[in-house]
Amino acid sequence: MLQTGTAQLPLHGGKAPRWLFSRMTKLSGTIAKVIVDSYGQDELLKRLSDPFWFQSFGCVLGFDWHSSGLTTTVCGALKQSLNLEEHGIVALGGKGKTSRKTPEEILQVGDMLNLSERITTDLIRTSKLVAKVDSNCVQDGYQLYHHTFFLNEKAKWCVVQQGMNTVYARRYHWIGFGKVEYFNDPHSGIATQKREQDVLNLAARESQETREVSLDILKDNPIHLKRYLQPSTQRLLSEFSPHLKMPTHHELTQAHLTNSVLKSLQKAYEIQPEDYEELVSLKGIGAKSLRALALISEVVYGAKPSWRDPAKYSWAHGGKDGWPYPVDKQTYDSSLEMLKSAIQEANLGNREKINALKRLANLVNH
Repeated sequence: MLQTGTAQLPLHGGKAPRWLFSRMTKLSGTIAKVIVDSYGQDELLKRLSDPFWFQSFGCVLGFDWHSSGLTTTVCGALKQSLNLEEHGIVALGGKGKTSRKTPEEILQVGDMLNLSERITTDLIRTSKLVAKVDSNCVQDGYQLYHHTFFLNEKAKWCVVQQGMNTVYARRYHWIGFGKVEYFNDPHSGIATQKREQDVLNLAARESQETREVSLDILKDNPIHLKRYLQPSTQRLLSEFSPHLKMPTHHELTQAHLTNSVLKSLQKAYEIQPEDYEELVSLKGIGAKSLRALALISEVVYGAKPSWRDPAKYSWAHGGKDGWPYPVDKQTYDSSLEMLKSAIQEANLGNREKINALKRLANLVNH
């Protein structure tokens, strides 16, 4: 008789014990050293900015694919193991309150590297801006609580930051080589366990017109925005048909223009930001202010923003049967080969090397 049922496979909770974390620190630093020596500093930054590689790296260090805390622990291990003298790269920031120390740490590293004041200021601005983009422009319901800024001696960088909703985690990856693009789909990858519906994505390429119109509306003076909420301007569709129901994100109500939002917009108007990037960077301009401008841009001027969730499922949740999506074999294999090569060449104790290769083999067999 065939039995049927449901199996639930929750994330493993808890945190890495001290004995394991100390070994993760040593292993992560040694693998990073091999990669830098073999391929250069830029390659390590590229790998860290790749969610596929980052996930497999965490598994090699001692995590299962369904273990919680991979992002914060891997970044924490790298923050302790990476240094300018040996790797030419450092990890700054971290989890919770530590993330707020990133600007101060960038200043310290800037002094050590003799970076110009302009470059150091740009790096601090970048750190703050990528956090604001993922907090306020990608309105997916995930609250950022972790921000790690990887910086090399050539002032190139990548960012790994993570947010949580009530159930799931979502990891955002950025890479900064040359001119930085903060909008038009700027992420090198976003790994998540679940795609969300109706994500207001003001960082998307499709939202370019919305960003332009939002800036124009702001420069016109926010005091005029209230007229868009007058009864003569807006009427409920239910007045015309009691059976007609539209998506909630198209609705524009007084709730989108609270006194605090209007005060923030008024201050921004007085500054007259030159572009959307400067608008997002302004103190006091948060998700509600940007959302209000975006909704008015759509309702009044027809500039439709993107409601597409920019995240991709983490490769660890792909399946060989193609569910919930097919495994990206090329990227998967590339990540594993890179790690295998690094481990084999690393200056590790024999047991550590064997254990790391065993974990890598387990990944291949999943």
